Amino acid sequence: MSNIKALNWRYATKKFDDSRMLSEDKVKVLKQAFNLTATSYGLQPLKMLIISNKETQKKLREFSMDQQQVDTASHVMVICIEDKVDKEFIDNYFKRVKHLRETPDEVIKPFQNFLVDDFRKKAVEEIHAWAINQAYLALGTLLTVCAAEEIDACPMEGFEPEKYDEFLNLHDKNLRSVLVLPVGYRSQEDMFSKFKKVRRPLDEVIIEID
Repeated sequence: MSNIKALNWRYATKKFDDSRMLSEDKVKVLKQAFNLTATSYGLQPLKMLIISNKETQKKLREFSMDQQQVDTASHVMVICIEDKVDKEFIDNYFKRVKHLRETPDEVIKPFQNFLVDDFRKKAVEEIHAWAINQAYLALGTLLTVCAAEEIDACPMEGFEPEKYDEFLNLHDKNLRSVLVLPVGYRSQEDMFSKFKKVRRPLDEVIIEID
């Protein structure tokens, strides 16, 4: 499909076909898409859990406003932010830059020192808000790739993060859940898949400046 046709095909799936599972190849594409998403400074203050255990999905449904997508989807992706983005985290990023690009220290160090100093001055809440913005960038990437791959998805903010964190032991992993993305294949019984998209006209949302 063309990009625009794929985006027209995509919708927030309300009911998945629980008899169909994504192939390992499809899951691998989504893993790579998540890892390749744009993030501020390239720091990637994110991790993603991929859950396909049906008992776990059933339990998570309890913490997701009883939304059936969570336990009928092939997989549930939980996008998380790093609870701590500190000097060690930033230094590790620049170690990867040096290793992969062979960038000399005299080029790396000024920017590295700037970021370490800048993040040291930020309140924890400010860093978390910044990281959450990166999670939404990743969600957008995943939704676009899902559409291109003809994978159905339903982005969700309607869940209880604290209960997800506790049930999935995310605090032990230095993580906080911020977004949930069930993925799989739409049920033929999902009437929403037949609805026309409702969007504002282009001339209302696009401003061209010569």
